Amino acid sequence: NGLHNKSEEFRQPASSRRPETSSAKSLMDIGTRRIFNEDHDLFRQNVRRFFQEEVVPYHKEWEKAGQVSREVWEKAGEQGLLGVMTPEEHGGIGGDLFSAAVTWEEQMYCNCTGPGFALHSDIVMPYIVNYGSKEQIKHFIPKMTAGKCIAAIAMTEPGAGSDLQGVRTYAKKDGSDWILNGNKVFITNGWMADLVVVVTVTNREAKTAAHGISLFLVEEGMKGFHKGRKLEKIGLKAQDTAELFFEDVRLPADALLGELNKGFYYLMNELPQERLLIADMAIASCEFMFEETRNYVMQRKAFSKTVAHLQTVQHKLAELKTEICVGRAFLDSCLQLHAEKSLDPATASMAKYWASDLQNRVATQCLQLHGGWGYMWEYPIAKAFVDSRVQPIYGGTNEIMKELIARTIVSQK
Repeated sequence: NGLHNKSEEFRQPASSRRPETSSAKSLMDIGTRRIFNEDHDLFRQNVRRFFQEEVVPYHKEWEKAGQVSREVWEKAGEQGLLGVMTPEEHGGIGGDLFSAAVTWEEQMYCNCTGPGFALHSDIVMPYIVNYGSKEQIKHFIPKMTAGKCIAAIAMTEPGAGSDLQGVRTYAKKDGSDWILNGNKVFITNGWMADLVVVVTVTNREAKTAAHGISLFLVEEGMKGFHKGRKLEKIGLKAQDTAELFFEDVRLPADALLGELNKGFYYLMNELPQERLLIADMAIASCEFMFEETRNYVMQRKAFSKTVAHLQTVQHKLAELKTEICVGRAFLDSCLQLHAEKSLDPATASMAKYWASDLQNRVATQCLQLHGGWGYMWEYPIAKAFVDSRVQPIYGGTNEIMKELIARTIVSQK
């Protein structure tokens, strides 16, 4: 009888059960949430320590520089924080999805968006591991895990954002080589990148644009590959987002990643993980902003009492916590589905759009609860506010997410 087949967890005494976020003392407590175990908790302690010691103290100077240091990448590599869920036999750490999620969440808990570790490890590396040749995997993955080869993926162009079928960058066959021309924009890790996965048209006569797209591995130092300026953004100040230019870059046959003209198919396969990652970081940012605001209103005085004494503030905190915990429950369910390889693209799109919209609502309301100080750059909430704004845009805009979700609703059975 299914009703009596309760999981092991629910047979345990209540005291040994892991509390959900909603009943923990802090939304960022270690040791919460059913999807994790004690190994994840130990790993989280190490990751938290790394961000507090190696990232937080330097982040202000990285914001001025518009990029982080190469040292922090190598230190992250030494600590085993890169390529966490890349299999060991390919040169990765060999951890699970939940361990990777710990690294995403802890970065948001320290409110430092500069290091592009998540994109490098959990967006770019899977393309090489899943579609690369043995030689490509052996050549790049160990260096990427060590933080000695920083990676980026170049999809977006000045005239093609969420619509990847609008890509104009073109690679033309020349003997066994390819000649690559075009330019990309808004590329995370773009300025520091040693390796870029470039989304390129290889067949202009294909029956649809999607059937004529391929992926190429372009390395720093290749003739004709130029990096434009580091782009000045309203947020993500320490993140090196750049323009990339390809002028008659000659690529050998082995620079092709996977099969010719299969690039669009690969992108569609990998985008759910990218969207899940953005969503998890969004909820984690909400959790951080909530705790930051709770601490502030409990100390800040107004009308001879703390701001937290005001019922209007208490109700606002109640609303925020409830919304964040509801979002977290859905997100943890998505993480579990993805760990079982059953997260479908529409559900990933739901997570990305819901969580990033929530992040922006929480950022606005938490800043409001800080009053005038919330508008001051020295306060963490100000930085979290501007950093949140890009989340509904990249990884496919939330309008596109709704389009993808809607297709599954109204398509004919």
